[in-house]
Amino acid sequence: MSQSFVAAMDGGGSKTLLVVLRQDGAIADIGRAGGSNPFDQPLWRETLSGLFARLPPETRAAGLGLAGFGESSTLNQRQRALISASLPNIPLSLTNDVDMACTAAFAGQEGVLLLSGTGSMAWATDGQGHHCRVGGWGSLFGDEGSAFWIGRKALGLVTELLDGRNTQDIAFLEPFQKALDLPSDLTRCGPALLEWYGNLTHERSAVAALARIVARLAEQDCPAAIRMMREAATQLAAHIQTARRKLSRPELPWSYAGGTLQSCFLREAISESCGTPVAPRLPPIGGGLLSAARLAGWSVDADWIDRLAATLEHAGLGN
Repeated sequence: MSQSFVAAMDGGGSKTLLVVLRQDGAIADIGRAGGSNPFDQPLWRETLSGLFARLPPETRAAGLGLAGFGESSTLNQRQRALISASLPNIPLSLTNDVDMACTAAFAGQEGVLLLSGTGSMAWATDGQGHHCRVGGWGSLFGDEGSAFWIGRKALGLVTELLDGRNTQDIAFLEPFQKALDLPSDLTRCGPALLEWYGNLTHERSAVAALARIVARLAEQDCPAAIRMMREAATQLAAHIQTARRKLSRPELPWSYAGGTLQSCFLREAISESCGTPVAPRLPPIGGGLLSAARLAGWSVDADWIDRLAATLEHAGLGN
């Protein structure tokens, strides 16, 4: 008997991931591409279409979590039109990437999923059909506590140090000079920084990548980095607290997703006001696979979810 497949897509601001799963539990294909957020990725259609073209004809269902979905009726129509043309006659679960990550983290049960990657948002569900979102307004309006937000603050501090407006945090400068291949001489560093900025092909992704440097410095007890990460933690904790209040569930467990929250320092700082997080049951892409498997009529139970988690971890797709 021929194999059947389900697929999931995690379309984020900086990268898009496709995973095809066989009914026997093995991964059939993994596809990766650049970001697919229609708000700031002009080639989002090409990115999605290229990945959809990899799906085998025996695909029975798909779970798609796309950045930007649910935020603009015009863009939603465009996303739906592309998906309908690319995946005709396939049962679909279509939502935003944070909703999918919440399904993954709690395996469909109640909780607050805090995501901080290029952007930031919380998605909460009470397990009884009620849900809410907090944040996710984009870099112009918000995305507080996100990697881009942290990276932009880091660049702001670097310019203060280059100007001499700040003379207390000079230890913060050298790691950024090395990471961006900037000259150590302060008179040449400023022009080189502007040259770096002028040559960026995708500003948000490049600035967001700087958050990793800040996180590392915070763990090395750099005072300026600690301040930034604690400020980010305060902003992200407010997302969790607001979601709990909206659902009138102050004790809802919280979990996490996104590259920024891989920082133990940041998670521990959030825990001071929100309690210890629950480790995600599945990585975000697992939420799409879980939804797709259920749509396809596969037998999905706790053991199946555990096997899926192990399979994704072994493939380097774990939390």
